[in-house]
Amino acid sequence: MAIRASCRPLVLTLLLSLAAAGCGGSGSGSGSGAGGKLTVWLAVDAQENWPQLVQSTNDRFAKAHPGVRVDVQYQQWTTKNQKLDAVLAGKNVPDVVEMGNSETTNYIVNGAFATLDPARFDQSDAWLPALADACRDNGKAYCVPYYVGARVGVYRTDYFTQAGVPGAPKTYPELLSAFDRLKSTFGTQDPNFSALYMPGRYWYAAMAFLKDAGGEIAVKDGNRWKASLSSPNSVAGLTEWKRLIDAYYVGDRAKDNGDQPAVVGQGRVGVFYGNTWEAGAAADERSGGDPKLKDKFATFPFPGPSGKLLPPFLGGSTLAVPAKSTRKDLAADWIRLFTDRESQKTLIAANTLPNNTTQLTEVAAGGINGPAAQAAATGGWMTPFAPGWTSVEKSNVLPEMLERIANGKASVQDAAREADRRIDEVINER
Repeated sequence: MAIRASCRPLVLTLLLSLAAAGCGGSGSGSGSGAGGKLTVWLAVDAQENWPQLVQSTNDRFAKAHPGVRVDVQYQQWTTKNQKLDAVLAGKNVPDVVEMGNSETTNYIVNGAFATLDPARFDQSDAWLPALADACRDNGKAYCVPYYVGARVGVYRTDYFTQAGVPGAPKTYPELLSAFDRLKSTFGTQDPNFSALYMPGRYWYAAMAFLKDAGGEIAVKDGNRWKASLSSPNSVAGLTEWKRLIDAYYVGDRAKDNGDQPAVVGQGRVGVFYGNTWEAGAAADERSGGDPKLKDKFATFPFPGPSGKLLPPFLGGSTLAVPAKSTRKDLAADWIRLFTDRESQKTLIAANTLPNNTTQLTEVAAGGINGPAAQAAATGGWMTPFAPGWTSVEKSNVLPEMLERIANGKASVQDAAREADRRIDEVINER
């Protein structure tokens, strides 16, 4: 998941308090004795989508550790990190915390998490790199992969039929042909129809085109990170993204994709690029969608201009043990159960991608999540594992750059060069 929040002064406070407490790795304060409570912070996704996995894990844990009560506390993504920063500055910390895989670096480099032994966890040799790499620093592991998601193409099957599109496009030329047919069939009747819905500030989509062209958001040079949005490959990818939205997207270019299901639910979109769950949300009135669209969406791996699949951002979650936890061994054992082979099967059944490459093959190819598994198998991409990436996201450098490009306020080269300057100012901050 993308970084939602961070607070540099609090992290500095955390550093000072960790040093004062003399907190170490998983060898200290293991707290493996009987009795007491284990506090687990999970994001609300688990409560809403796979509560049975939480319950079964707690039941298995209770059998292995009689007398230890597990207290699962569900957190909102928008406030989780602020709460975590606050409690980590004190003594009473949760024993297990869920982290987005783009959130981990700042906490790891500042000593917030205990080390963990990957050999203790199921299928650690097959963990998806986008998750595993987020947990590593200097050859040590500080968290365990939990699950991942990958964006794909989502399309209206009825619109494809009416426009004479033979099926899900498998190549980029086929994709453009589908957009052309959708545009000529529906766009002439409705000037607000988008063959492709891709608002200007949707940076996960735009960066996928950048990566497809061989570009990078930032690169590491020694121990320092340097922005690379204005490199020739990055500019080429952003230029193709701009060409695509100029040709097929109709709408506010100053928007992001936050209300994508609600917009798609209005019936004026042929294809959008998103997470598979958004197909269901577009037909769910609770998300602003239209129930009449139920069963009218299908998914496909989005082909890229390079001739390969468009590399998706692999956003997911990891589980870490705070360095101040007094029950590190018990916390690691709960994580072990929650992420093992059987638990991953439960996630797959809930239309969520597993944390490892081996079980990606268990995702039904013909199901709504099959194309996402295929896209994830390509390796995808992640935001830079730089200590200051939190600050980059908070400053909205990427959405603001893309809005300027999308609205024609700046050339791709000029907007990218300015974004590089802003990123370089903060990306190496701890």
